[in-house]
Amino acid sequence: MKVLVNNKEVKTGATTLSQLIEELALPVQGIAVAVDNRIVLRTEWTKCALREYMSIIIIKAACGG
Repeated sequence: MKVLVNNKEVKTGATTLSQLIEELALPVQGIAVAVDNRIVLRTEWTKCALREYMSIIIIKAACGG
């Protein structure tokens, strides 16, 4: 299936948001995820089913000054 991650098309075999995060080798801590413009809590990642061309925005926390 294909989904949009930060406006880029990504082909994935993942069926849930948590599987996609793991497949993309992203850290579980320090990121925020929105699906179709709605924030998805980390506790809901395993329940969030992916569908074709779903829009996913992933924001990584950054330290600095």
